[in-house]
Amino acid sequence: MDTTGNTVTTTPWPGRYTIDTDRSSLSFKSRHVFGLLPVSGTFAIRGGTINVAEPLSESRLHAEVDAPSFRTGNAQRDDAVRSAKFLDTDRHPLITFTSDRVDTTAVSGTLTVCGVSRPTSLSLVHSEVLADAFTVRATTRVDRTEFGVTAARGMAGLHLDLTLEIRCVRS
Repeated sequence: MDTTGNTVTTTPWPGRYTIDTDRSSLSFKSRHVFGLLPVSGTFAIRGGTINVAEPLSESRLHAEVDAPSFRTGNAQRDDAVRSAKFLDTDRHPLITFTSDRVDTTAVSGTLTVCGVSRPTSLSLVHSEVLADAFTVRATTRVDRTEFGVTAARGMAGLHLDLTLEIRCVRS
């Protein structure tokens, strides 16, 4: 429940918004060791913009994730995933998502990881809209091998369940 009384609509007002990186996050869950053990972690969101249009279907967004910010709480694993065997963050420091379709339940577009671009759809699972900002939670599942991240088959999880929570402020 919004205690500020600023909730004004179920969709954001048209205009340009900037992702507030301090109040936004990208988390993931996967399984490793032949699917026996759960692993979770985060990436830092570097920035992004959302242009909300009327109609909503003409809205567009672009978001950037800092690939070297990969963290699971296990330094050895984190270093291995940032290495050339997996994300190769020295050569590919950015993960990007650019939308091509927006509606009230999903955002579809192109996810680029390790220089490989694939269509991806994010399911919108929660939103909160205020007069000058909005927060959205979206989820998706990606197959890492579709982006060329193929090392350690069996040991490293094939799928990552991503949860993106972004706070956007009118710019």
